[in-house]
Amino acid sequence: MVGDPFFFGYGSLVNRRTHDYPRVALATVRGWARTWKRTRLRQVAFLTAVEAPGVEIEGLIAAVPDGDWTALDAREYAYHRLPVAEIAHGHGDAALDIQIYRTKPEHDTDASEAHPILLSYLDTVIQGYLTEFGEDGARRFFETTSGWEAPVFDDRARPVYPRATRTTAEERNLVDTELLLRGVRRTARL
Repeated sequence: MVGDPFFFGYGSLVNRRTHDYPRVALATVRGWARTWKRTRLRQVAFLTAVEAPGVEIEGLIAAVPDGDWTALDAREYAYHRLPVAEIAHGHGDAALDIQIYRTKPEHDTDASEAHPILLSYLDTVIQGYLTEFGEDGARRFFETTSGWEAPVFDDRARPVYPRATRTTAEERNLVDTELLLRGVRRTARL
């Protein structure tokens, strides 16, 4: 493997507006699934990758210049960074060092009523999937993500998520429709 290492983003890191890593490519990782979890380190639910043989999810890889993981590791402080073994990516057949972030199992449990999903976070994630994979890709995100038992806290008017992006009415409508299709509850409690 030569050159800079890469991360595989499967949530907010798919939205290029949330980071400054310009060398990106679409990718599909195998052996991992995506789910909502809570952690003792945060008040709200958030996405994590979990080991899942035979499963694959779409996302984005981006180079980490000079292997300087400091800023990204600080952003993802509730996660372990682990190597990815099986991945198809837009950089051809190049052998790349690709890492994925997974919540620290000693700190996480399933999402719960007391730890809702922030709507501003979900909106930001879906905006990235719409940009990179189109409407079908955004819908695949919902289909290939588990943990929708957790309720959603509507913080769109006053985002709690620190990297929330401004979304369009069409983007918000897609999110609302997909949540409705899955019977995801809303909560007024944070």
